[in-house]
Amino acid sequence: MDWIPKTRLGQMVLNGEITTMSDALATKLPLREAEIVDILLPDLQDEVIDLNMVQRMTDSGRRVRFAVTCIVGNGDGFIGIGRAKGKEVGPSIRKAIDNAKLNIIEIKRGCGSWECGCGQPHSLPFEVMGECGSVRVSIKPAPRGIGLAVGDVAKKLLNLAGVKDAWGFARGNTKTKVNYAMATFEALRMTSTLRVTEEQAKQQNIVSGPVGITVTETDPEALEE
Repeated sequence: MDWIPKTRLGQMVLNGEITTMSDALATKLPLREAEIVDILLPDLQDEVIDLNMVQRMTDSGRRVRFAVTCIVGNGDGFIGIGRAKGKEVGPSIRKAIDNAKLNIIEIKRGCGSWECGCGQPHSLPFEVMGECGSVRVSIKPAPRGIGLAVGDVAKKLLNLAGVKDAWGFARGNTKTKVNYAMATFEALRMTSTLRVTEEQAKQQNIVSGPVGITVTETDPEALEE
């Protein structure tokens, strides 16, 4: 990979001083190069959640531009969202994906449902809320086996973030996919900003970032034993 870093964080990653995405975010240095995410999260997945064609009439005629919203995630504790506009679809999507990589965050997961108590980080550790425009989103922990009882847009974000079970409630104009996605993203961001004591983290098995083994890869019968 022929990449010459232009930032301090990029230089530290290239030199091997930082080897995980968690360490990179812990430095609090600005993330301004998408190549950093490509190196630290090679299994990153991306998905286009909204693609709109915007037309504008000018003196020279009709001009068409595309507005794209993309999300990225590794399915194990990291999620990002980005938007971009351009004259062509392909370059706009690539730019939106790069912007999503620069906005990547690390979330906390746990077993916050009083109905479960399995101790596995399959859901959220507590209820979180986010808003964007008229949309208000509330995501609550759910017991194992419930799945993602949320809207289609929120389900895509939670899947890429690595959350397997959750209940979701949304108010406002949720047909506006961009606002719905941004509100869900802000709710997930709350899991990383809220402080958790060591006792709470141990009691609910709260994990920040990757857990190594995803819940879908684990045999439920083995956990019950």
